[in-house]
Amino acid sequence: MNVLTIIVLVIVAIITLILIVALFVRKHYSVKREIIINKPISEVFNYIRFLKNQDYYSKWVMTDPAMKKTFTGTDGQPGFIYAWDGNKKAGKGEEEIKKINDNEYIDIEVRFERPFAAIANTPFKTESVSGTQTRVIWGTSSQMKYPMNIMLAFMNIEKMLGNDLQISLHNLKNILEK
Repeated sequence: MNVLTIIVLVIVAIITLILIVALFVRKHYSVKREIIINKPISEVFNYIRFLKNQDYYSKWVMTDPAMKKTFTGTDGQPGFIYAWDGNKKAGKGEEEIKKINDNEYIDIEVRFERPFAAIANTPFKTESVSGTQTRVIWGTSSQMKYPMNIMLAFMNIEKMLGNDLQISLHNLKNILEK
């Protein structure tokens, strides 16, 4: 066998091994983070229900201050869509308010186009801790299709996304407690 044949066989073997391993790697991930904000639940909820306010606290939105944004519908209401087209880090996609239960939760669906196609659920939940304190829980969950799910074996996506959620929640707390 010549060297080129050996190199090709090694590459094919590595790719085959990766594809086999991907068959056994989980496909779903879910991350949640929470924070206590020293404001009444109605004040907190009435801020986070407007997706345009994410411009001020979301770490992901802040990755590209010059990103192109378009809005469809009435912000703060089911059916509102916030679309973005940004740099390599921000990517391209849209998020839509699917359901709102005042002072309890906002169901948001995020549809990514770039850097890869995916759909994630990113709900906000609020709970009254006291008359002047609110717990905000922000999460994200999604599935990665085979063979892309192999990334879940090599990346700690929960830690990466969790850190971003926590930074965003701290930004939100700082804004609302001013």
